Amino acid sequence: MKKAGFRWGWWRAVGLFLTACISLFVIGFGLFLRSALRAPDLPPVSDGIVALTGGNGRVETSLSLLEQGRGHLLLVSGVDPKVTLQELAPDLPVGLSERITLGREATSTAGNATETKHWVKANKLHSLIIVTAGYHMWRAEVEIGRMLPGVRLSPYPVQPPAMKRPFTRGTWNLLVREYGKFLLACIGPVKAFRHTVDAT
Repeated sequence: MKKAGFRWGWWRAVGLFLTACISLFVIGFGLFLRSALRAPDLPPVSDGIVALTGGNGRVETSLSLLEQGRGHLLLVSGVDPKVTLQELAPDLPVGLSERITLGREATSTAGNATETKHWVKANKLHSLIIVTAGYHMWRAEVEIGRMLPGVRLSPYPVQPPAMKRPFTRGTWNLLVREYGKFLLACIGPVKAFRHTVDAT
């Protein structure tokens, strides 16, 4: 009887633990979703702006912030080596191009963080506006914040078209996957997300 009671107690403890983990995951996902859908607040004037490529509206939004004077310098991180600034911003005002750097090494969020670190240190920046999709912002802040602990980070999320219409199964899959990647990023640098070119 004691052995059976021990087994029941053990399984009950495991069940309670799993229930708690699932509850925390669901609550966290709810907070993540609310943040992903939040409209951006006007960021404070900062030394620099970094746009993480990979989605609609990110580069355009970062250029707009630069034109408004919200940041002095702009890094567009993760640009294809074949793409030129003229192709990215054909209507760029005269004189603004010298304040823009195209980062061509990053191929992942971890790589964006590494590329941003090198650029920030080279330009001696102390504050930074991060421009990326709302669903990507939490992970981007974790990765960049880990690389630049002394730099003030201000998020400026962009809402891609998929987040502005009723969610499809693909949208939900994207959100759950991105939330999972964020949780893994919180544990520490994850090699699975860091391509060879990003590891420096």
